[in-house]
Amino acid sequence: MEIARAAARLFADQGLRATRAEDIAKAAGVAPRTFYRYFAAKEEAIAPLYALGAERWVRAVRDAPAELSPPEALEHAVRHTLTPGAGVSAPSWEWARALIRLAGSSPALRKVWAEVCHATERGLVEALAARMSGGDDNVAARRAAAPRLHFAAAVAGAAVRVATEHWASSSSRDARGPLEQALLNLEVLRDFAWEDGPAERG
Repeated sequence: MEIARAAARLFADQGLRATRAEDIAKAAGVAPRTFYRYFAAKEEAIAPLYALGAERWVRAVRDAPAELSPPEALEHAVRHTLTPGAGVSAPSWEWARALIRLAGSSPALRKVWAEVCHATERGLVEALAARMSGGDDNVAARRAAAPRLHFAAAVAGAAVRVATEHWASSSSRDARGPLEQALLNLEVLRDFAWEDGPAERG
């Protein structure tokens, strides 16, 4: 994680183009060969920071109160994850904004961000399947394979990603962050048919 933090600091301070992988390695206190052991390119170095927030959201979905429905669990998790100051410091919040904004200006960094978002969808599928199975691993595995649940996870992931990217690219200093927009976007899943249809049961 120290390499990721060093990369983020350098990208923010001197720009992505002016930063070399060797600069990141030096700032992190590691040899260049150590850097390349973990990352193929300098842009990949901040993937762990992108993933940190995504993993926090997936974990919050999994750990939401058992009595909540899937859309309620998603909204509960978003409130937990995207409320400024709730488990994430204000400086970290601004770092996240800067890093997501950077992804909009670099195709290589955008690819890293997209890969993390895709991995988040897979995590959401597993978290939602586990919640809906009531602890039955066989049911969870069956649900995790259902196209319907993959679709719901993709919609939920896009709802939060779009809100976050819009907030990051905005010039206004909105202290509320992307929470309000993410919750509005997630409303589309309130009436979603979460249970499998007849063709998907087996």
